[in-house]
Amino acid sequence: MRATIMHKAGDVRIENVPDAAIQQPTDAIIRITRACICGSDLWPYRDMTPADGGRPMGHEAIGVVVEVGRDVERIKPGQVVIMPFAFSDNSCLFCDEGLHTACVHGGFFGIGGGIGGAQAEALRIPLADGTLYPIDVAEDDALMPGLLTLSDVLGTGHHAAVKAKVRPGSTVAVVGDGAVGLCAVIAARRLGAERIIMMGRHDARIALAREFGATDIVSDRGAEAIERVRELTGGLGVQSVLECVGSEDAISTSMGIVRAGGAVGRVGVPHYSAVPEAQPMFYRNVAVAGGPAPVRAYIADLLPDIVEGRIEPGRVFDRTVDLSGVPDGYRAMDARTALKVLVRP
Repeated sequence: MRATIMHKAGDVRIENVPDAAIQQPTDAIIRITRACICGSDLWPYRDMTPADGGRPMGHEAIGVVVEVGRDVERIKPGQVVIMPFAFSDNSCLFCDEGLHTACVHGGFFGIGGGIGGAQAEALRIPLADGTLYPIDVAEDDALMPGLLTLSDVLGTGHHAAVKAKVRPGSTVAVVGDGAVGLCAVIAARRLGAERIIMMGRHDARIALAREFGATDIVSDRGAEAIERVRELTGGLGVQSVLECVGSEDAISTSMGIVRAGGAVGRVGVPHYSAVPEAQPMFYRNVAVAGGPAPVRAYIADLLPDIVEGRIEPGRVFDRTVDLSGVPDGYRAMDARTALKVLVRP
């Protein structure tokens, strides 16, 4: 079968690899029908050192189950399923608490360790009963782009909103205008935020953010951005910050715009060594929380809003490629000529 392998920064190839196969009795094999390129995939695309054999890429997918191991009971061949970016047994203490990304038997797709990537024709799914979420839709349903966001970006944006304690009537800032940031706007509005400040600079993304519910736009950066948000909030700052980038500048901006007693929900994969301003945060009673989103825990809550048309997160996909076009998709997202690339293997 064919799969996406990254060998070093800027070097993404489509290669023939061994077919996905059952290795454990709790495994399933899915034929990938939709996958995509994530903003977090751009971090290794920009700075990955050469690796022997390369790294399989992709952690977001919808697929059709083609085979299951002998101990799989809930998942059946022929089902259309959402594949969260982390696999989990859905039964350990942490899964029971809704933190599937900390599952004691779990892990993440697309980072090695014998688990392949989803930018491929097929994939082995460990702990299939706990990981996969069956959906009652046709393989070519028009809602597929939106449903695909449940594997990562919509759930991640929602996680940022939950950890930032977004509530009805609150004032929120979203740092980052990528797909996660735009989904965070959806999440904040869905949870009742009255004012949503989107911090971004890309015209098409800003326009989409407004359609998703952003009420204000701040295109400045650094100290100027902090000053502008404080001007918009009467000098106080916002109650909730949804940090969706992971850079040092993004987390510094987040600390500068959150009000006393506020909260920062950080879901951008961190590329900084420490959260800044520890003492001011302490004296201002600022809460900082977040991490890899347990999207498996959020699917049941978010799915009806997509199916019933109340939200349209699939609009974050602005380019579609086949598997051969994945390297071009990486280049487009890196150059910011594409927001998020959908892959149809």
